[in-house]
Amino acid sequence: MSHVMDIEEIRTLLPHRYPFLLVDRVLEITPGKHIVGLKNVSINEAYFNGHFPSQAIMPGVIILECMAQVAGLAMLIMPEHQGKLALIGAMDNAKFRRPVVPGDTLRIEAFILKVRGGVGKVRMSASVEGEVVAECEMTFALKERGSHATGEGTSV
Repeated sequence: MSHVMDIEEIRTLLPHRYPFLLVDRVLEITPGKHIVGLKNVSINEAYFNGHFPSQAIMPGVIILECMAQVAGLAMLIMPEHQGKLALIGAMDNAKFRRPVVPGDTLRIEAFILKVRGGVGKVRMSASVEGEVVAECEMTFALKERGSHATGEGTSV
């Protein structure tokens, strides 16, 4: 089953708001398996003021956060996880292939490798015009909103 998600639908699932909501649109979702999302990279992003003033390059950690938010959507749309938070528990094999600059559109693809109970593992890649710019695997803890009992992870 494919589905397209606009920014308002994204805002119902992710707790992030400006300036940290980093997913502009979802092009495709196969629940429990796969998702494709977009992030339009603009020179108006605040981090470009300092990264770097003479040559704007999107920070790698922001690219990873974009990827994490798309993957989080893939898990949060599952009925058993709706209303929860997806918290990053681990990140493995992160690789950056080339810089991302203003004007680029990140196409983020995530494949759910497994979800058991409150833990999910996802393989992700980000590309610009068909060229992979970053990739990694992440493990997420799926927690009830407002639950900080363990203090683990960071919200995506």
